Amino acid sequence: MLREFERGSSPVDWCESNYDITIFIAEFYNTISNVLFFIVPPLLVYLFRQYTRQVHWDVNIIWGLLVIVGAGSVYFHATLSLVGQLIDELAILWVVMAAFAMWTPRRLLPLAFQNNRNIFKVMVILFATVSSGLACIAPFVNAFLLMLFGIPAFVLLCLELGRCHSKRVVNLGIRCILMWVLSITCWLNDRLFCEIWSRMKFPYLHCGWHIMIFIASYTACVLFAYFHAMVETPEQLPMLTYWPRDSWDTIGVPYITLASPTKKVFYKYIT
Repeated sequence: MLREFERGSSPVDWCESNYDITIFIAEFYNTISNVLFFIVPPLLVYLFRQYTRQVHWDVNIIWGLLVIVGAGSVYFHATLSLVGQLIDELAILWVVMAAFAMWTPRRLLPLAFQNNRNIFKVMVILFATVSSGLACIAPFVNAFLLMLFGIPAFVLLCLELGRCHSKRVVNLGIRCILMWVLSITCWLNDRLFCEIWSRMKFPYLHCGWHIMIFIASYTACVLFAYFHAMVETPEQLPMLTYWPRDSWDTIGVPYITLASPTKKVFYKYIT
C-alpha cells in the first residue's frame, strides 16, 4: 500500500509539465486552480443559514463534500499519487450521489421510495459504497465513468428548468449548463489532445476545468435546492438571491432565501 502513496504512482498524468514551478508540487497550476473549492463552500454555509433552519440542514453536506473534493484534487495534482487520484475521484462520486439522494424529485422516485426518502438515501449510500470499492480496481477509467454520472444530472436539471416559471432561475440554469459544457470541453481537450495544446504552449486547460466545473457544480446544487424547496415547502416562498448584491445576478454568488416562512400563498410552479 505504501507504493500507492508515492509521487507519480497514479497512471494519470495531465498535460501540464511536472515540477516546472517548484520541486514540491508536480502540477503547480492544476493544484492552485482548486482555490474556489475552499473559498465558496464556507460562504454558502453562511448564506444558506435560513434554508438549513427552515427547509433542511443536509444541504451543508454538499458544501462540506465540495471542500473535500478540492482537498483531494490539491493532493492529487501536487503529488500525482494513486491515493491522491482515488481521494479526488471518490469525493466527486460522493458529491454526485449525495445530490441525487437529496434532490431527486419525489415524483421521479420509485413508488417504494416516494413516501420515505430516507430509504432511498440508504440505497444511494449503499450504491456509492460499492462503487467506491470498484473504483479502486481500475483507477484509469474512473474519470470517464464519473463523466457518465453527469449525464442524468444534466437531464434532470433540464427537466426541472422546463417546469420552472421564474425567468431568473431559468437564466441561472442556462449559465450553469453553458459552464458545464465548457468545463467538459476543457477536460476532454487536456486529456485527449495534450500534444496539440503543448505545441501551442498552453497545457493548462485542466485549470479551466477546475474553475468552471466548480462554478457549474455549486450553481447546479443551488438550483436543485431551490426546486426541492419549491415542491416540498412552497408556502415559504423560496427565492433565488445573489450575494453580495441581489442585482449582481451575473457575477454574484447565488443562494436561496425564504420570503415567507409561514404564509401560504399560490405559487406558479407545476408539481
